[in-house]
Amino acid sequence: MNTFHAEPNIYAQKIDLKVTDLQTSLKFYQDILGFQVLHQSKHEVSLSADGNQTLVQLHAPEGLQKKELRRTGLYHFAILLPTRNDLAKIIRHFIKVNYPLQGASDHDVSEALYLADPDGNGIEIYADRPKTSWDWRGEEVVMGTNALDVQSIMSEWDGNEWSGMPKETIMGHIHLHVNNIEEAKTFYCDGLGFEVVTHYGNQALFISTGKYHHHIGLNIWNGTMAVAPSANSVGMAFYTLVFPKNKLEQAVERLQAMNIEVVKQADSYMVSDPAGNNIKLVVE
Repeated sequence: MNTFHAEPNIYAQKIDLKVTDLQTSLKFYQDILGFQVLHQSKHEVSLSADGNQTLVQLHAPEGLQKKELRRTGLYHFAILLPTRNDLAKIIRHFIKVNYPLQGASDHDVSEALYLADPDGNGIEIYADRPKTSWDWRGEEVVMGTNALDVQSIMSEWDGNEWSGMPKETIMGHIHLHVNNIEEAKTFYCDGLGFEVVTHYGNQALFISTGKYHHHIGLNIWNGTMAVAPSANSVGMAFYTLVFPKNKLEQAVERLQAMNIEVVKQADSYMVSDPAGNNIKLVVE
């Protein structure tokens, strides 16, 4: 069981994306990534790995514009595979279908592939290294950006071909463009209850609960003058964070004490971080 994405931790569970063409996106998420369709309507599709929990929700509203550049918003959402063997299988699959990757890295705590969907929404697909191998130096975990040893990964391939996302696949983390690291830190740590686990100078911050290497990444790589995307732009509509019940109410109280607007819905709350990234807060 993945204890980092379960109570008492706070973790990302789902992302809602705005896409320009539902059928084009659906073909990518089904055929290239291997998600299952849970629900589908004219303008919306719910995608799952296990046939039960939605990980990616696609919306295709009318009048949507192409992805705007140099904005805050989604850098990538990260799909966590259960094993290194699964990573080997999807590498073989990407080679077979000739889908272009945008990068591949060994982060010491994990091994990752990077790509984008047809609208340019960033995606990471990764497998964690055993937590016993993570190098903690004080309160921070070492995360590098090294060349991925594909040959080593392929040595663990079990001989079976990729047949879709394994049922144990989950949303591993969300990485966001923001425009002020300190404001983001105040919101996510003092407000929502995350802890800092890694600084990348003054350019990026990685935060988590329960000593995971990160549940959320935050960076200012699009610039400190970046503004939120237009409402009719391709990209992330919102992402969902899951809280234990007692921690959610406490977080809402802290945010309200910080004069941050929190909107109560039927069984959740909606809030925006200082960079305009929308978050749905739910109870596990």
